[in-house]
Amino acid sequence: MTIFFWIIQLIATPALSPLCIGIIKKIKAKFQNRQGASIVQPYKDIWKLMHKDEVISPDASWIFRSAPYIIFTTTIIVGLSIPLFASFLKNALTGDLLVVAYTFALGTFFLALAGMDTGSAFGGFGSSREATISALAEGGLILSFFAVSVIIGTTNLFTISRAGILLSTSFFLPAMLAFIGFFIILLAETGRFPFDNPATHLELTMIHEAMILEYSGKKLALIEWAAANKFFIFAALGVNLFFPYGIAQSASMGALFIGVAALLIKILGICCIVALIESSMAKLRFFRLPDLLIISFILSAVAIGLSQTL
Repeated sequence: MTIFFWIIQLIATPALSPLCIGIIKKIKAKFQNRQGASIVQPYKDIWKLMHKDEVISPDASWIFRSAPYIIFTTTIIVGLSIPLFASFLKNALTGDLLVVAYTFALGTFFLALAGMDTGSAFGGFGSSREATISALAEGGLILSFFAVSVIIGTTNLFTISRAGILLSTSFFLPAMLAFIGFFIILLAETGRFPFDNPATHLELTMIHEAMILEYSGKKLALIEWAAANKFFIFAALGVNLFFPYGIAQSASMGALFIGVAALLIKILGICCIVALIESSMAKLRFFRLPDLLIISFILSAVAIGLSQTL
């Protein structure tokens, strides 16, 4: 039964992540009084790109050619390293919060390198902006993890989700502060408003899109799929570390059904919040983004301090 759970865990991230992007786009279309594309359109886009030819710059090195595979692989590894619908699974090798954080950083590193590899001006400034945001977001991400880690007394994500910190009312305030800090990092790391506009190709606003302009065909499909995986993983981390309600505590089919249903409902809530934010505010200027990331860092630091006094 445990092996079956691991198989579900393996396929859940790549199978469900494009659906999250489709839901966000559909909700945003409704807010804008448009019909919008189907929520399964991201699956169709990935399928279409998988069957298209590639155009690769003659200046591209092995970094450009291998980066999409490395980035996609890192998201699959992280998807196996976090609690999605079951907290009883054991993953002492990659389930540590620091391993997850720096596996994400590895994917970001190769994405930035790939953006600069062809010598494109767009790729260069996109990589520069991505490196700046990632460096500033790293502290807030790790501190938000540490906030719950200090409360539970472990750095293993499966153990943290099994403990369920928000089930204890004494830690409600620090947990909520850490979650708000984490949510800001979620928006930054996944290229959502107010940090980036995932639907634009304008020179003054794009960050993620600037780094992947040189990609086409299968490699572009992998990068877009990996970006969807990253959003799904961050959303799953947020809901299962801070709101672990419904997560399976035992290896039974009933617990599996409840865990999957709870995960889908909670991630749908995250998608609705992200769509609401993107429909109600404009993208911030790049030089105002560090202020927002510092707020995330401070909120998580305050959460750690409060948890020590309770």
